[in-house]
Amino acid sequence: MTLGETRRYDGERASSKGERAVVLGASMAGLLAARVLDDAYERVTVVERDSLPTAPETRDGVPQGKHVHVLLEAGRSSISDLFPGYGEDLVDAGALIIDVGQELRHYDEGGYLAPPARRMEMYCASRPLLETVVRRHLAELDGVTIRDNTQFVAYRTDADADRIDGVRVRGDDGLETLEAAVVVDATGRASRTPAWLAENGYGEPPVEEVEIDMVYSTLRVNRPEGDRRMPFVPQSAPRTRGGAAFPVEGGEWVVTLGGMHETDPPATVEGFLPYARELPVEDIETILASHEVVSDGVERYPFPSNRRVRYESLDRFPGGLVVLGDAIASFNPIYGQGMSVAALEALALHETLASSGDGPLGKRFAERATDVVDIAWQMAVGSDAAFEATDGPTPPGASMFDTYLSRLVRQAHTDPRLSEAFYRVVGMEVAPTDLLRPGTVWRTVTP
Repeated sequence: MTLGETRRYDGERASSKGERAVVLGASMAGLLAARVLDDAYERVTVVERDSLPTAPETRDGVPQGKHVHVLLEAGRSSISDLFPGYGEDLVDAGALIIDVGQELRHYDEGGYLAPPARRMEMYCASRPLLETVVRRHLAELDGVTIRDNTQFVAYRTDADADRIDGVRVRGDDGLETLEAAVVVDATGRASRTPAWLAENGYGEPPVEEVEIDMVYSTLRVNRPEGDRRMPFVPQSAPRTRGGAAFPVEGGEWVVTLGGMHETDPPATVEGFLPYARELPVEDIETILASHEVVSDGVERYPFPSNRRVRYESLDRFPGGLVVLGDAIASFNPIYGQGMSVAALEALALHETLASSGDGPLGKRFAERATDVVDIAWQMAVGSDAAFEATDGPTPPGASMFDTYLSRLVRQAHTDPRLSEAFYRVVGMEVAPTDLLRPGTVWRTVTP
């Protein structure tokens, strides 16, 4: 499910479901879930183990927070509906509005993509700023409480263990129980829910994993006022090196270099320039060579595999539990899908709350969320599968579609309409099948 296939958010559609909802994790997925839960529950409590800063600062619970992030169009549009004024507040806090056709330099398949046929804008900001502005908007809602420095300990169930009716947490005052009509697990890849389900007789959900052995290294570089260059050189089989330099608030670039399948990016500042010189274009090398590094050392982030947990496959599922975000699926970060998938999942949760149906809320949501995850999984895993060393199941037809997509990107070096069509799919505005429209196919296959 993409933005174009999603019903626009309308908070009036969600009927009252209960007194309290608890969200585990103040990740972007958890914050957005809390927003839609506020329409259906009298109180929403977000439980976060980290200390949440008031300023845009990275935190331990988001280890990827110091690296390049991008808010795709599906995420930008959905979050702006959930929190009116989000974009304006983001810009007021220092974010940039980038014209994709003028500032983005996207190199792929041996050349740069042509500027798209229409103006396409996107916000550029650090992950902490993107998240902080969402958190500020959420905190303004009367029914929402965000509790940081609070550790999730265990689920509490009814006597038959058929339903989760609360959680045990540990905060500054010790252990306590939070009763809840629904508990949302937004704790990410480290989620303990699969083990809990297995231990309580529900069976362990199947897991799909596609190993890519990805590592990212990041530092920040001084950016002169008015310089909004945005070079992006993703890994492209068989080339396992890639990189990006995205302009963010504070007059800086976030420069991230990545390597797949035993290609290790630099662990020191001194190693950045030699590694960037091995990329097929000079854009990132030029920025590094002519601007001062302002960060303290290099931040590294390993990402071993794309991972998907198939909760929708379980025959039984407890009442009162919903799992979303990276706890359902996490993708190679180079494609920038995470926050946008979280936003579309929040809208899927909203639709689940607004509609009637048989079975537990969490099972119905998992089935609906499959449509969101399928699209992102197809794009990420399909691209990663082009590398011979990638190990794991790939979507049917991935190889054939990747061959067609490679041809389309090469044609997009000189065709603005193909460039626009490609960016709309990458931005999760429309499904990859949109690239198979007759006019697009003709432009792709015609010499």
